[in-house]
Amino acid sequence: MAYTFADLFEHSVDAMPDRLAMIVTGEEVTYRELDERANRFAHHLRDAGFGLGDHIGVHMHNSIETMVVIIAAFKLRAVPVTVNYRYTSDELRYLYDNADLDGLVFHQGFADRVAQVLPEVPRIRHLISVPDALATGSEMDVPGAVGYADAVGSGAPGRDFEARSPDDHYIFYTGGTTGRPKGVVWRHEDIWRVLGGGLDFYTGEPIADELQQSRNGVAAGEAMRWVMLPPLIHTSAMMPTFTAFFSGNTVIMEPKFDADRVWAVVAQYRPQVMVITGDAMGRPLVEAYREQDRDTSSLAVLASGAALFSATVKDAFFDVMPNLMISDSVGSSETGFGGIGFATKGFGQHGGPKVGANKYSVVVDDENRLLAPGSGAEGWLAKLGNVPVGYYNDPVKSAEIFRVVDGQRAVVTGDRARIENDGSITLLGRGNMVINTGGEKVFAEEVEAVVKAHPDIYDAIVIGVPDDRWGNRVATVIRVRDGVEPDFESVEKHARSQLAGYKIPRTFWVADEVIRTPSGKPDYGWAKALAAANGPAHRID
Repeated sequence: MAYTFADLFEHSVDAMPDRLAMIVTGEEVTYRELDERANRFAHHLRDAGFGLGDHIGVHMHNSIETMVVIIAAFKLRAVPVTVNYRYTSDELRYLYDNADLDGLVFHQGFADRVAQVLPEVPRIRHLISVPDALATGSEMDVPGAVGYADAVGSGAPGRDFEARSPDDHYIFYTGGTTGRPKGVVWRHEDIWRVLGGGLDFYTGEPIADELQQSRNGVAAGEAMRWVMLPPLIHTSAMMPTFTAFFSGNTVIMEPKFDADRVWAVVAQYRPQVMVITGDAMGRPLVEAYREQDRDTSSLAVLASGAALFSATVKDAFFDVMPNLMISDSVGSSETGFGGIGFATKGFGQHGGPKVGANKYSVVVDDENRLLAPGSGAEGWLAKLGNVPVGYYNDPVKSAEIFRVVDGQRAVVTGDRARIENDGSITLLGRGNMVINTGGEKVFAEEVEAVVKAHPDIYDAIVIGVPDDRWGNRVATVIRVRDGVEPDFESVEKHARSQLAGYKIPRTFWVADEVIRTPSGKPDYGWAKALAAANGPAHRID
């Protein structure tokens, strides 16, 4: 069985060739058309000397062409590496070099930065420039780059590629919230099992075979439509996109996130499913919804993952769309799918989401011992079964989190979690974002959820700052709503009504915008730098 992304995609093409595969800013492409474009692009890459194990950088925003490039790489058994297009030149230089990129495909809007970095990364031997709807027209030409139209036009539309293996690799670079980006190396079969639908998300049981998803798509009679809002540089968009493809569904995307535009797209194309990343997308979406009167009745499911989705924002969706089903998934580039929870209005959420019991997600102590349900103990979230090979080019970091637990391959994450009486798991927050204040541990995500629930606060990041008495004090960088003067005493009173005293933010900075990563995660480094460089707007002694 060829449990690879290219084979699984081709099964859907062969079973449902005339279904719509993608809709992006009005352009529609069927499965047959998407496959033929990917075949042509793959032939160009093969003619340029690319094949098994070669690393191809994909420095692109969401587009049909982005998926053409990624699928083409898989067809050749090459390794596509999606590049965070928000990275600085220094970060790009590091990623290009650390990932051992052999080729690079980029949207023209990123040409200036690409040209700046390339002289220091001589390994990259082939460049392809893709037209860009978001480009200003003033971008420089990158010497030696082949035009995308020429690359696609020069290749044959058929399939004559070598047999693939489930051991073929896929690499995701994850920036996380701190430190340099890390490349997570997955076998195709492993990541398909945990993030591409190869396991039933609810029962944890493997599906019958590699044709099951395409058979399900045919049996469904018609495609469902999924509007995919996160950037394809992150697993929270890439893996749901492939999951949709493997079962013949239609994926709707936009080159960039615009909350007002999203509701216009929903009204026009009638999707049933919307995929977001937590509050960073959820809050502006629900507020934009209140300002529009389009028909969005097709939307039935709102699925979030990869970032905190607070109970307050979920309840705001329920207020305006009471029949909506909201799911909140636990997982990461290192673990894949770790569990799923479903929200109900008024549910009191503390820290991250709560997910049901399953045999693959467990909680372990510092010695990698399983914590038993009913103990109420806190430890580290761990994932058993289909897990990554390790971090690319980083054996030391790999050894830290890729371990053996209960005799099985496991990845032990940096997420603190509590095992509940019924075997379910409640995420408490990132371990490296724990603030130790006077000997007490405070999880940043728990405090952030409470602060953001205040009606005057639009967004917030919680950090620890040095304190002579307590070692660290809880602090926050906030963005207040437009036209509102921050009432710090009111925020403090609100926080005290829900949090223990030692968790209350005692120092406040106000920013015009709270910076987050493209996946919606808080940029804690930015928040700490802002706090270090500026005096606070308010301090509680």
